[in-house]
Amino acid sequence: MTNDPTIRRFDPDSRPVRGPEEFDWPVQESDAEYETGWYTGGYDLVGQPDGSEKRYYWADLPAAAVVVAVVDGADVPSVAADASDGARRGPGGGTGADAEDGVDHLVMVDQYRPTIREQCLELPAGIVEDGESYTDAGRRELREETGFDAAGVSLLEEFWCSTGILRHRRGIVFAEGLEPVEADLDDNEFLSVTTVPVDEALAVARREPANDATIEGVLLAQAEDVL
Repeated sequence: MTNDPTIRRFDPDSRPVRGPEEFDWPVQESDAEYETGWYTGGYDLVGQPDGSEKRYYWADLPAAAVVVAVVDGADVPSVAADASDGARRGPGGGTGADAEDGVDHLVMVDQYRPTIREQCLELPAGIVEDGESYTDAGRRELREETGFDAAGVSLLEEFWCSTGILRHRRGIVFAEGLEPVEADLDDNEFLSVTTVPVDEALAVARREPANDATIEGVLLAQAEDVL
């Protein structure tokens, strides 16, 4: 477990945790070319060790919380790791099995991702809003997306994502002591809730179309011995 800071954004004036030793990579120019309301896109013109300059393009967006939530015998459909692709979706296809009482299950959401044009099985996640910590955001997103309220939420890890193009931090949080409440989906959220037995979670997370946040969350939770 680690400390839980409030929302983190890229700060060009902040001191790096680990800076370069032999060359300071001077930023000659920085330009935000467009704003979308969701993220800012732009570039830095940077001096390189060989004397050349290059534009490094970036997208800057708020931090996000990804939730590893464990429930005991939840009354929602469960995904089997060895199920066929058509059967594994549970809520979407109506073929999921009920979670077994007394067996820990990982809560997941099943939703279509227009960006990659794939139906994805993922951990609940969402943007950290102003003034929130990762655990605040994780608790809220879990409640809104899945209809589960957590008695305890802790931060497993936070880190930079896709550092070749993104200015974006991600926090993986662990939630336990879940109680059912009413979900409150955003207008653009069309998803269903399912669960996975914890001993099958990594196998399910690795199945295509796999995604980074879900695999990271499962692996970190296993490393912390909470999953």
